[in-house]
Amino acid sequence: MAARPHILIITGYGLNCQEESAAAFRMAGAGTVELIHLNDLITAPEKLGQAHLLMLIGGFSYGDHIAAGRAFAARLKHTLSQPFSSFVREGGLILGVCNGFQILMKLGLLPATEGVIFSQTATITENICGHFYDGWVSLKVNPDSPCIYTRGIDRLYLPARHGEGRILFRDEAVFQEIKKNGQDVLHYTGPDGNPTEEFPYNPNGTAGGLAGLCDTTGRIFGLMPHPEAHILPWTHPLALTRARIGEIPGKGEGLAIFINAVDFIRRHL
Repeated sequence: MAARPHILIITGYGLNCQEESAAAFRMAGAGTVELIHLNDLITAPEKLGQAHLLMLIGGFSYGDHIAAGRAFAARLKHTLSQPFSSFVREGGLILGVCNGFQILMKLGLLPATEGVIFSQTATITENICGHFYDGWVSLKVNPDSPCIYTRGIDRLYLPARHGEGRILFRDEAVFQEIKKNGQDVLHYTGPDGNPTEEFPYNPNGTAGGLAGLCDTTGRIFGLMPHPEAHILPWTHPLALTRARIGEIPGKGEGLAIFINAVDFIRRHL
């Protein structure tokens, strides 16, 4: 019997994208979408074991004090490391968007090139432009990536809004390993359709235009742009123009990521 996908979304302490994230999974056909405050998950860690997918959402956890995602990641690591380890080891899926991606990196759940979690080999830091950026970005998907969330997707157009989005690796060896493994899932692209480091097409200046990473299994995925903010066609900046000429699509481009996750759970978990 196919699984009824159970999605767990952590809320609280400055996180603020829970409603649109929950809506995305419901639209994608998830069976249960459960919002849980971090405090409640700490007191009931068995909730994690009941879920197929955990989502870490966008926002400004703990006010981004010290560094974006650092305080939230530290609390997760020191209160829920064992449940998280079991969840990952048993094949659970994790999706981290914006602040959620920052948390995954600070936890060492990404890129985890050596298959060792809670060992940080990369981080996300301040944009090279020196300020918060809010705008839409074009993205190219790596067709050779094992990422289960981007299967069948070639390009995406999504909103991005962050002040700390630049990905840095511990050393060149880690960077080369993620490229060899196809863990470089998403790249910002310029007008010519190729990966770019040029602002504003790449809002943070990450080398090679990197916008999202997965682990070696493809089940843990983090990205800076917000797919949950473009699940309806009407959030597109040219929606009214597209509607007037009869070219409005049935759904927003970001929804495909959530559909892929739900379909994977149904087929494999």
